[in-house]
Amino acid sequence: MYLRGNGYFSEHLGYEIFLLDAEREKARYVALFAFEQELKLQGFRLVAGVDEAGRGPLAGPVAAAAVILPEDADLPGLNDSKVVPAPRRAALAEKIRAVAVAWSVGIASVAEIDALNIRRASFLAMRRALDGLRPMPDHVIVDGSIIPEFFLPQTGVVRGDALVAAVAAASIVAKVTRDRLMDELDAAFPCYGFCRNKGYPTPEHLEALQKYGPSPFHRRSFAPVKHLLEYRGSC
Repeated sequence: MYLRGNGYFSEHLGYEIFLLDAEREKARYVALFAFEQELKLQGFRLVAGVDEAGRGPLAGPVAAAAVILPEDADLPGLNDSKVVPAPRRAALAEKIRAVAVAWSVGIASVAEIDALNIRRASFLAMRRALDGLRPMPDHVIVDGSIIPEFFLPQTGVVRGDALVAAVAAASIVAKVTRDRLMDELDAAFPCYGFCRNKGYPTPEHLEALQKYGPSPFHRRSFAPVKHLLEYRGSC
């Protein structure tokens, strides 16, 4: 009933909600660094986060990024790339690259995905990203499962891209990198809508596959593409 007055109470309530949301976001951001801080208390000096983008699409490479963040990293809005809007994601990726102690990107091609399977190709891209870091980390936090046969100490964190700062940063750099690669492929093969669907099996993409057949950058080991290999259209 108080909200029916002259607007004071509704404005005050709105301000209170704003402050509460700001405090929650601050607490979430601080919590992102807790896992890395715990590892540093155990003696690990440089902790890298690694994540990939592009396991699910029918076309294009899989990209991975590895990031080492400084302890005082100021990256408002840092989060899992899937929940950050595209314009904000691009701006965050630029800032992450600017403030990071080190960052690197690794790519596994469509041919490697088809030869190895997507899981092994994703790990290959992650290893390439980590191999490109200078300085090298002394511990790695991986989104999900640890990387098989990798020489550095590592910890796998389920939903690490939402829970660990360096992994969230890696998810954003990987996503932005792969999206730009798909935009480049769209210029060469505009009929598939890669600039919009990024290679994911949207209705638009599936319809184009049926009409034109697969491009050289489609993953032939993936079922929706494999079933159309005999068809050759013209994009």
